[in-house]
Amino acid sequence: MVQTTSSPKKIDIQLTPMRISEGVPLAGFNLAASESIATAPTGSSLVLHPGEPSELIVQVKNLVQHNLRLTLRVEGFPAEWCQIVTEARELPPGAQMDAVVYFQIPATFFEDQEALRPGNKEQLELNFRSRVVIHIDPDTEREQIQNADFGLYIRPHSAYMDFLPVLYREVDFIGRFMKIFEEAYQPVIDSFNVMWANLDPLTAPRALLPFLAHWVAWPVDSIWNLHTSRRLIRRAVEIYRWRGTRKGLRLYLHLYTNLPLDEHLPNEAEKHISITEPFGQSFVLQQAQLGEAVLGGGQSYHFVVRLRPEHPNSINEQLVRRIIDQEKPAFCTYELFIENPSAV
Repeated sequence: MVQTTSSPKKIDIQLTPMRISEGVPLAGFNLAASESIATAPTGSSLVLHPGEPSELIVQVKNLVQHNLRLTLRVEGFPAEWCQIVTEARELPPGAQMDAVVYFQIPATFFEDQEALRPGNKEQLELNFRSRVVIHIDPDTEREQIQNADFGLYIRPHSAYMDFLPVLYREVDFIGRFMKIFEEAYQPVIDSFNVMWANLDPLTAPRALLPFLAHWVAWPVDSIWNLHTSRRLIRRAVEIYRWRGTRKGLRLYLHLYTNLPLDEHLPNEAEKHISITEPFGQSFVLQQAQLGEAVLGGGQSYHFVVRLRPEHPNSINEQLVRRIIDQEKPAFCTYELFIENPSAV
């Protein structure tokens, strides 16, 4: 912690940055002829990443035997980047006070490129020679000023530096150089991390739906809205697997009507999508049981479909008949009833 103070020395100033870069530019090591490098030692250097908050702790100790009134300010960079919070303005003899300087660089610092405007040498300034200035007994004739310098460096956050040996992380130029490759290749890497979303019909872009439908041999039909099309394409293989069965027909009608499957209800007639076979009272052969065979009492290969929507006229009957004709066995006949609830 280096201090630059005036004589006589009334206070002791120590600066403690909360983020110290492993690769701070060295004094006199200019990467470009026009680039200004702060000459503050590494221990008093603070590195800021746009969009990420950081802090600088300023410790002030009273070295004289009387109370001191203090006023603190920071200069050397745009004032809107920081906010100063102090414990008190008056410091008793031998006491120590901590002040916190909160820094917040705009997240769009590199995108805005304010320093590239005409008249600003067309160069983005990244290194600032900053200073903490403390006014002792302000508003009096005895007012004195003491200050402490520190370097303020703005750097983009680079995750690629974590893959390098520590020796290379200590070089500021390498960190800035690696950021170029990160900006170029990271979007491609990120696209692989979310590739699953492009292959899921529920999250894929609309333009990819015909391609995904072709994968599962599902016909693209304009009668379906976008949400229903996504659900049907996603469950297409399951629909194929159960085609011609009660379970397959109920699943298809569920995906279209969004009515619940009601698998927890044991009575088929109570379900929102009810598919029953109209068996009547047939011959009774004492205790004999012939599996699923029926001796009279009903129409062969016939079933009844009842839909019980919550809202009236919310189901297209022609579309439902089209689904049933497509999914049922060719030799079966059926009846369809849509029990629209009465309007309240």
